[in-house]
Amino acid sequence: MASSVDPEQLTTKVQQMYQRVAQQPHGTYHFQLGRPLAVRLGYSERVLDRIPPGAVESFAGVGHFFDLAALGPSETVVDLGSGAGMDAFYAATLVGPSGRVIGIDFTPAQVEKARRLAADGGFGHVEFRGERIENPSVDDASADCIISNGVINLAADKQAVFDAAARMLRPGGRMAIADIVTERQLSDAIVGNAELWASCIGGAAQEDAYQEAIEAAGLFIAQIRRNRYEFLSAQAGSATRRYGVKSISVLAEKRGSS
Repeated sequence: MASSVDPEQLTTKVQQMYQRVAQQPHGTYHFQLGRPLAVRLGYSERVLDRIPPGAVESFAGVGHFFDLAALGPSETVVDLGSGAGMDAFYAATLVGPSGRVIGIDFTPAQVEKARRLAADGGFGHVEFRGERIENPSVDDASADCIISNGVINLAADKQAVFDAAARMLRPGGRMAIADIVTERQLSDAIVGNAELWASCIGGAAQEDAYQEAIEAAGLFIAQIRRNRYEFLSAQAGSATRRYGVKSISVLAEKRGSS
């Protein structure tokens, strides 16, 4: 699932966009941000109250999947595209201090903010690494659960991301993610537009191809559901109507005994 978009230009656009999200969470974007979005998507307000507000204000997710993830005490979780850390901190409250959460993100401003919030909030069992989600430095078969929210669509090589997720999962582990997909193939003009990729539109894969990439990585899809999510801008709204752009949550499992 590699793309024709220029990878260097894409990296620059995505990092610029999400640097703004980290530093200016109350700015204007194609997408929604913050606590009201999280609550509307299904996040528990009780758990959100235990998370650093600075992480919540920069939350730019597209769905909810923690019910699918069913995290338990002492588990190890890897968050692909962890941003300012909201999902990582949310996971940390569920796995407890005996668990471990590793956040992976390639935007320096996001990683810096997440690390500061973790230190200030006493989240000693949460670590943030400045890396690409296609090739994170996480040991093979070391994670109980992989999570990701609205980020895999930003990757030019989605197959590499799913292959990495499968590599990191222990046998019997699972991947619980939310992401943007399409019902119809996007036009070449949209796919080749790095600006639209950074806005979570241009990189959205057709849903069938997205599922095929997950299965090609060796993961079994156990559940898929559509999320109640809408983009804000007229441009994004137009693409949504024309190509069936939508948010889904997916639970996939790595078969095998623990």
